[in-house]
Amino acid sequence: MDLLLDMAGVLSGIVWGPLVLLPLLLVTGVYLTIRLRALQFTRLAHALWLALVRREEVGEDLRGDISHFQALNTALAATTGVGNIAGVGLAIGLGGPGALFWMWVTGVLGMATKYSEALLGVKYRVTDERGEQAGGPMYYLRRGLPGGLGVLLGCSFAVFGAVAAFGIGNGTQANAVAEAVNDATGADQRAVGVVLMLLTAVVVLGGIKGIGRVASAVVPFMIIGFVLMNLLVLAVHHDRIGPAFALVLGDAFTGTSAAGGFAGATLMYVIRQGVSRGIFSNESGMGTGAIAAAAARTDQPVRQALVAMTQTFVDTVIMLTLTAMMIITTGVWQDPDAAGVEGSDKGVLLTTSAMEAGLGRISPDLAGLGPVFVACAVVVFAYTTILGWAYYGERCVVYLVGRSLVVPYRLLFIAVVYVGATAQIDAVWLFSDIANGLMALPNLIGLLLLSPVVVAETRKFFAHPDWRDPDAVMEPVRG
Repeated sequence: MDLLLDMAGVLSGIVWGPLVLLPLLLVTGVYLTIRLRALQFTRLAHALWLALVRREEVGEDLRGDISHFQALNTALAATTGVGNIAGVGLAIGLGGPGALFWMWVTGVLGMATKYSEALLGVKYRVTDERGEQAGGPMYYLRRGLPGGLGVLLGCSFAVFGAVAAFGIGNGTQANAVAEAVNDATGADQRAVGVVLMLLTAVVVLGGIKGIGRVASAVVPFMIIGFVLMNLLVLAVHHDRIGPAFALVLGDAFTGTSAAGGFAGATLMYVIRQGVSRGIFSNESGMGTGAIAAAAARTDQPVRQALVAMTQTFVDTVIMLTLTAMMIITTGVWQDPDAAGVEGSDKGVLLTTSAMEAGLGRISPDLAGLGPVFVACAVVVFAYTTILGWAYYGERCVVYLVGRSLVVPYRLLFIAVVYVGATAQIDAVWLFSDIANGLMALPNLIGLLLLSPVVVAETRKFFAHPDWRDPDAVMEPVRG
């Protein structure tokens, strides 16, 4: 087992190293940003209006299973998970404050990437034998790229996606829930696993419509609550916000000592922590958001793509920034007690400590609410992530073998929830990083090759005089 972990560590270092995924992610984001004329900045206001105010398109002939808003919340459910609590804390704890800068880079560039993924996901989606919309990287890679290349890339993504769903989207999340509940209440992790498994089954067995309804009901409230708590802590430490931003910008290119006074992190290590944890949280470049986008009721890929890119904005530019700044301004990232803590526990510890410090500064009696709030956030965030990834993994299986294995896959996915909640799965985080990278590779290659399609569809849409009106009659786009 030790040899296997050592080999996995080497593979992770290669996949996320300076010669493979990191430059490919950044180059893809920069290239798409340039080709799309910085659309993530110029069209952000309209995108937020579509996502949060308009919420859905109206029309009798629209293809799709769920609304804009439900598709967005399904994507947010899958991405707003343990990565927003443990991931960001781990990035700061290991890479120092400078890692936040590279999470920003990942988020800003990732908005163009997420936009492109969603556009292609809707354009090349198909209707399966049950009449549901099926789309995502496996479909646009196969249908958009000629010959065997598209087939190879599409199948590679689907295989890695189906496997990754059990790690990033299931085992790690279930384990985080069980540990959080156990720490807060002392409840046996096996009992927590049973309850979580049953709650997952109730929603997952209902398919995308059930997932979309639950996500739309839960995700907005959990995000608002988490943001408000972060803002409260930052308000208490408002005098440290300016110096914290200066520290982030300064350490982004020099490296710094991490939690507990470790030796200074190298620049590449800082970049790796920022980019990998940013991707772990917002999934831009991994292609998963395109799977949710493809289920939306719309006949305009650009419109759903605009909605989809707001997910990365909310997840990274807002939520990760607030959590990271909370950790930095309270000073807990330098806590010597965090030095001996390994894996995701370090990230949770730093986030919890920051919350405790902030609330304790208001009143000593409030300090105890910090661990309770973080535990509740972990439970809700992780549970919704499990729901979103259940759909992603299912769609990958449907692409590979058809709908015949949908029910067995759902049952297996539900069973793994219990396994994840009760097992010691520190190594799963390592394998999840590898699976994430292997999913991203074929998708990023495909995005670069299909970028002319993205640019053409985008220019055609915004050239229409009524593009701002979601009720305007525009020529439907079919894959």
